[in-house]
Amino acid sequence: MVMTAGRIAEISLSASRTALCAASPEGSTLLPNFTELFKIQHMDALEFLKRSRQSEPQSVYVVFGDEEFLVQQVREELVQLLIGEVDPTYAVSVYDLERASWPSIRNDLHTLPFLSPRRVVVVEQADAFVSAHRSELEKYVAKPAPGTLILLTKSWVSTTKLAKLIPDAATISCKTPRLGQLPAWCVQRAKTIYKKRLDPQAAERLVEYCEPSLGLLDQELAKLATFVFPADSISRDDVERLVGRSRGAETFKIFEALAQGQPARAMHILQQQLAEGHEPMALLGAFSWQLRRVALAWRRHQQGVRLAEALSEADFQRWQIPNAEALMRQLGRRRLNQLMDWLLEADLGIKGNSPLAPSMQLERLLLKLIGGGGARSQAKP
Repeated sequence: MVMTAGRIAEISLSASRTALCAASPEGSTLLPNFTELFKIQHMDALEFLKRSRQSEPQSVYVVFGDEEFLVQQVREELVQLLIGEVDPTYAVSVYDLERASWPSIRNDLHTLPFLSPRRVVVVEQADAFVSAHRSELEKYVAKPAPGTLILLTKSWVSTTKLAKLIPDAATISCKTPRLGQLPAWCVQRAKTIYKKRLDPQAAERLVEYCEPSLGLLDQELAKLATFVFPADSISRDDVERLVGRSRGAETFKIFEALAQGQPARAMHILQQQLAEGHEPMALLGAFSWQLRRVALAWRRHQQGVRLAEALSEADFQRWQIPNAEALMRQLGRRRLNQLMDWLLEADLGIKGNSPLAPSMQLERLLLKLIGGGGARSQAKP
């Protein structure tokens, strides 16, 4: 009987997987960029939200960045600052990409407000609008109407004439905070919004388990606040029980098991994820996020940087470094040197470049990280 290459690979993978599972007792987070110091200073969104009520209203605001949660918060805070308790229906006009014409917006800004101290005009997805009407906006900023214009954009080039005309205090950057700032943000958010005390170790674990997105972290905080009710605090155990069941958390546990020299447990967790219906491509994304940082740290270490410092440069946080160092010791030099090639191979394979099923592509990647049949390398990075 003639077997295809895909069938041969499938049989080989199945044999390795079976041997590995038989061994299972269960059967079962930066260096500063000094060029940033010479750029125009924008108002950081979190800083703005802290002291917005003490700031003076401006005639034009630019709110830019890809952290949608922060953009929405800043937008709501600006409207509150500008019109107070007035119903926005009477004082706020919103233009989207299709409706945003400069004559209409200019007329709206000149319209006298009704039961409000000023008229507010918000332009959503305003990148194309700004590009098309840059000269008109420059003239408007020099001689604004009584109303206030809020431009929501994804990006903002600070070296343009228009950018230099708008005060720094009115140019608000909505970027996701650095990974090291997220636990403190979670603690503060839990206290001010959900009236819960979030243990600092629980905050660190929550950040480990979630993607670095304020919106996702806030969703988990809301769930945790409900989960622990009527208690007034959230512990690390609470985070483990509730959030630790998520896909991202389980993927993190795969690397934790590898770092602890438990390859069979790592494979068991992956197989559980696949059996629960998680998409291999989505799981590969979580794999890639972790392994690309490891590969970056390894490259810097090869260039002579101390390992702990290299891991810090790769955005591993203080509490993550011991586990990352252990993972790198388990992988050893040979596998560390091949991480990026393996990730690319798995990505192309899952997208159809291989006869193996996508789930098997992911299992094969994990077997390569383990070292074939589960034996681990003791080579020190």
